[in-house]
Amino acid sequence: MTAALHAFPSAEWVAAYGAAINASDDYRTASTEWTHGAVALVLPAAPSIGVPEDVAIWLDLDRGVCRAARLLPRQDAQQAPFILTAEYRYWKQILKKELGPIAGIMQRKVALQGSLPIVVRFIKSAEALVDAATRVPTRFLDEAK
Repeated sequence: MTAALHAFPSAEWVAAYGAAINASDDYRTASTEWTHGAVALVLPAAPSIGVPEDVAIWLDLDRGVCRAARLLPRQDAQQAPFILTAEYRYWKQILKKELGPIAGIMQRKVALQGSLPIVVRFIKSAEALVDAATRVPTRFLDEAK
């Protein structure tokens, strides 16, 4: 029996992602000094694939633990100290490990609001967050079911 696929983005996917982050020894180890607050991953509206409004994945991260993971409207995530915004196609590339999050920022495929020096200092944390995301059984909205 295969695990159920969670649509990306959806509340179910985000809940599974939070659990995957907390199950990641790599993330915990790389992030013990992360005290910089929440990270919001913003996806602008993509009506053609069923995302009618901008949404954000809110990750309340602290010292190697994901204290909360929620799917929110974009405006509710604007107070996060770190906001990464990218089109669906780039988030998909990141989740498939075809694009690294830091490379995405440098290539201007991912917009960062927040301190780039802090993000770069925690590159192993960013990589571990991507690794955790790849462990979530994912159904991409722009692919056939």
